Amino acid sequence: MIASMVRIRLQRRGKRGYATYRVVVADGHAPIKGKFLVDLGHYNPHTDAFEVDAAAVNEWISKGAHPSDTVHNLLIKHNVIKGEKRMLWHPKPAKAEAAPAA
Repeated sequence: MIASMVRIRLQRRGKRGYATYRVVVADGHAPIKGKFLVDLGHYNPHTDAFEVDAAAVNEWISKGAHPSDTVHNLLIKHNVIKGEKRMLWHPKPAKAEAAPAA
């Protein structure tokens, strides 16, 4: 039997045009707005308010939970964990200049 991956991720809350997020521990296959195991805190990107239970986050990571890339970067930014931030996007490769027609 393969154990399902447990993720620490954001769950969208709030109203249209003004999203806020919960930081939750959920099964990796569960829907984004579906069931979760534990609510660890919240994040408001409009005010940059980020509050989590640091001890609980570290405990879940030690149990094998993987934070999503965004949560990983937020945890590093707010000194909950140490490490390198992950690249969330990659710039488009520059197009080679076309040779002038002679």
